[in-house]
Amino acid sequence: MTTARADGGATTGPPPRRRGGGCGCKLGRTALVEALSLMPSVTGPDVLVGPGGSDDAAVVRVRDDLAIVASVDVATPLLDDLATSGAVAAVNAIGDLHAMGATPVLALAVAAFPEDGDPRDLARILRAGADAALREGCPVLGGHTIGDPEPTYGLAVIGTVHPDRIMRNDAGRPGDHLVLTKPLGTGVIANGAASGRARPVDVEAAVASMLTSNGPAARAAAEAGVRCATDVTGFGLVGHLTEVAAQSGTGATIRAGAVPLLAGARDLAAAGVRTGGARRNRRYADHLVDAGADVAPEVLDLLHDPQTSGGLLLAVAPGRAGALHDALSRAGVDAWDVGRLTAGPAGRVAVTA
Repeated sequence: MTTARADGGATTGPPPRRRGGGCGCKLGRTALVEALSLMPSVTGPDVLVGPGGSDDAAVVRVRDDLAIVASVDVATPLLDDLATSGAVAAVNAIGDLHAMGATPVLALAVAAFPEDGDPRDLARILRAGADAALREGCPVLGGHTIGDPEPTYGLAVIGTVHPDRIMRNDAGRPGDHLVLTKPLGTGVIANGAASGRARPVDVEAAVASMLTSNGPAARAAAEAGVRCATDVTGFGLVGHLTEVAAQSGTGATIRAGAVPLLAGARDLAAAGVRTGGARRNRRYADHLVDAGADVAPEVLDLLHDPQTSGGLLLAVAPGRAGALHDALSRAGVDAWDVGRLTAGPAGRVAVTA
């Protein structure tokens, strides 16, 4: 596969991947939920967002007007180019802070690399990730590495937010519009590229989408008064929406025909290109999803497709929806109204054509 390079150097490829790359390498939700159920409860007046709500980052208040936001995200290479994969992983990790309405301040790199690998390849990953983070005003100031047969890279990211302006996944209300800021399909396109079935022009468009920061979208959402958001990553659009609905005590409806798809994604899905992450996502969420018989199977698959560096999913009150779209447009961010939060049942998602 040929992709746009993040560092301008010669293309090199990673060792064979054992699992899906990018956010498709995430542990499935079934195992994750079981493991997290054994975690101790963490509460306190200054713990504004902890591990109990499946949100995008942790938030701790340090002053009445200042909170610290922290997250970590690592991934195996999604692409056959290690530098571009490193840049995408960095943008993806910083996206967790944008989803909370936070401003990134600094990052620490986390990397695993084969002991017998070429150190120049590791350098390409680290440099491309650091360059991508710096473009977001988030310098990489240190990190940690381990030896492992499979390359893995990401960032632990620290940022700040005013405690009254946090965007979180439990602040949705029935009637809220659901607005998505990036098309779906990165997982399917990456798998199609690996098997030689994706068109190079579609791969390039997917890479460009993944390298696009969610910062402008997050700032526009804050300007419009949005308080409920998440980013669409490894659990797919439907999976992350079930979390928003469950935490907010609402149901949700998605109009499949309104959901934007990356060029080539639907054709690949219709031709049978799938990801292991999408299968895991679908198994977990099937009992929470009511899909109409007229929803095309390949589109339903794409609603579960694990996204790497996907867009923001914003829940906005009807009275603020116009202001949100105006703010996003001024920021140069494409946005699509894809559904609504409903009165219930909590955590369930209806998918219509």
